[in-house]
Amino acid sequence: MARIFITGSADGLGLATAETLLRDGHDVIVHARSSRRLSAVQHLLDRGAHSLIGDLAILADVRQLAADANGIGGIDAVIHNAGVLNGAALLPVNVVAPYLLTALIPGPRRLVYLSSGMHRGGDAGLEGLDWEGRTTTASYSTTKLQVTALSLALARLVPNVASNAVDPGWVPTRMGGRSAPDSLELGHRTQEWLATSDDPAVLAGGGYWYHQQRQTPHPAANDPRFQDALLALLAEHTGVTLY
Repeated sequence: MARIFITGSADGLGLATAETLLRDGHDVIVHARSSRRLSAVQHLLDRGAHSLIGDLAILADVRQLAADANGIGGIDAVIHNAGVLNGAALLPVNVVAPYLLTALIPGPRRLVYLSSGMHRGGDAGLEGLDWEGRTTTASYSTTKLQVTALSLALARLVPNVASNAVDPGWVPTRMGGRSAPDSLELGHRTQEWLATSDDPAVLAGGGYWYHQQRQTPHPAANDPRFQDALLALLAEHTGVTLY
């Protein structure tokens, strides 16, 4: 069984993913933004799940979260599930945190990044972005384009790691809203599959998936020039390079 770290797993898709993987016998590490939110996963902790705390909008917290994850050790897969829909924290939470956690947690052979079908409406421009999150300089769609590019860049640059991106659909979570038309169950099944399956398509990495079917992402997401420019900006902002 695998040890799997899931960011943003105190509610929504992250919680559903953690519940399923723990039920299936995997060793799960859940993450909450604050200790107050751990009560939402107490039923998982009672069944043996590990827990980590850190605000992904705060760079120092992300660094500490990575250190705490490395203290647990033996992580086989990371599901970068956490995300916000709007506000100044869009870039820090949706892009910077997955980048920094990826750079600072060595060892996982599988990486799963939550994207969105909305990434196709993202802006491929990289000028004038406030990575600190003091002001809002990117849309949700743009951050999801960037995290998709991050996933596909890793698949290109580190071929021994199965890095994949997922569109979970528009599902009825706190973020998606009650009227969201897609299935909540299908919304987390692909992440679980990518984190645990030995399907050759999964292990090959470099996929953008929707309900276990490979899809074609925004052209910029697969463009090495865009990927490299994005990684360079993230390395400059964080002071940490990937691998």
